Amino acid sequence: MTATKKDFKVIYDMFSAPIAKKLDCGRICAPLNDGIPVCCSTENAIPIVEDEEWKLLKSRTDLWSLFKPFDKDSKKIVKELPKSTCAVECKGVAFCERENRSLACRSFPFFPYFTKEGELIGLAYYWTFEDRCWVISNVQVADKKFVKEMIEAYEYLFDHDEEQYEAYYEESATMRRVFSKRNEPIQIVGRDMQYLLVLPKSGGRVVPTKKSAFLPTKPFTSDKAYRKAIKEAGGDPAGHHLPK
Repeated sequence: MTATKKDFKVIYDMFSAPIAKKLDCGRICAPLNDGIPVCCSTENAIPIVEDEEWKLLKSRTDLWSLFKPFDKDSKKIVKELPKSTCAVECKGVAFCERENRSLACRSFPFFPYFTKEGELIGLAYYWTFEDRCWVISNVQVADKKFVKEMIEAYEYLFDHDEEQYEAYYEESATMRRVFSKRNEPIQIVGRDMQYLLVLPKSGGRVVPTKKSAFLPTKPFTSDKAYRKAIKEAGGDPAGHHLPK
């Protein structure tokens, strides 16, 4: 059983909320990435869509096209994709049509997190973007509506596509292995807006916490570290500050 073009239309209708109210997170990460939000650049994140989702996007807009690999790493990514998926790219952030964003775009940097027992308890994040995505250092900015819509959209997807469930179950297991090796807890935004930690080297034990316990990672630990990173990335740090 796989999700259809019609199913993805339902998902798009269910899930349109921005991550945070009155906050454009792209303005925070863009100075680290030649002025382009990290999630809007295929040099950082290549959107992957199911073939049926691709059919939907093509029927709605000319914003998207198939992604053209530009180096060894991107060629490897495309080559190793499952047969039922494809890599795509849009015209760029200046041409964004929010109603026609892919599911990957709507969700980034979050993904649905499953416990070892297979329970979807909330949203985790793609940790490889820790050094570029401000939201990962501030997951508590995720708005209640965003969390609710994302959880409901993915639950609908899992009900219609078992392979998607398996993919995110494995992604969650991979994250546990990585963070246990790092001896660091995983920060989870719970489905009911509670804040949770998955403890390292604990077999996936989940404990409640306060959002104040969620710690940022470099370069988002301080204004000084942030501006230094902008300069190292070739940008001008003048006038750039982290939100308070």
